[in-house]
Amino acid sequence: MAKRLERPGVRGGYDLWAASYDATPNPVVALDRRHTLHHLRPAPGERILDAGCGTGANLTRIVEAGAKPVGLDFSREMLRVARRRAPGVPLAQADLNQKLPIRPERFDGFLCSLVSEHLEHLHVLLEGAYSVLRDGGRLAFAAFHPAVATAGVEASFEREGTEYRLGAEPYTVDDYVNQIHDAGFRELRFRDYAVDESLVEEVPVARKYLGRPLLLVIEALRAEA
Repeated sequence: MAKRLERPGVRGGYDLWAASYDATPNPVVALDRRHTLHHLRPAPGERILDAGCGTGANLTRIVEAGAKPVGLDFSREMLRVARRRAPGVPLAQADLNQKLPIRPERFDGFLCSLVSEHLEHLHVLLEGAYSVLRDGGRLAFAAFHPAVATAGVEASFEREGTEYRLGAEPYTVDDYVNQIHDAGFRELRFRDYAVDESLVEEVPVARKYLGRPLLLVIEALRAEA
């Protein structure tokens, strides 16, 4: 019998996926959890905003580093999982296509991980990131690599015989770099992370992407005045 295909929308899709998200073999998520926080470098006492915190995996690691995270996500069910995973961390539901519900210059670091492919108004988030950071604050921006996303691969999962696809905006690496720069950030550096044999051992379904970049991470600074 042919598998059913549905497109529930981004928020509805992540609400459906939340309970099984961390158990779904996902090479992009595995790469993100290996590498992205090394670009942010959270330090004890710092305040970090995780915009698109999902199930809270990065929140717990930020807490372990001694920093003080706040998590935002548009999926109520993802936040429900994050609340169990990172008790005591302030969480709020927010649409990252809209102005962030955060006062300016409150944070030392801003993390945006595996969210951008779902944002129609990316510039709104990046301008918000610049606004909420203090002078000298750091941005770590991780994205599903455009080289793969533009080839038609998108976030998806299966549940009870149905495949749910969540779509991907057709951003390029230049789009990301230029929009981060246009938001006011400086000292941009970016790096690709490809699938290697050690990742295939961890996530066997990644073998079909062996040697291909799946994660793009950009780090940048809000320049001091």
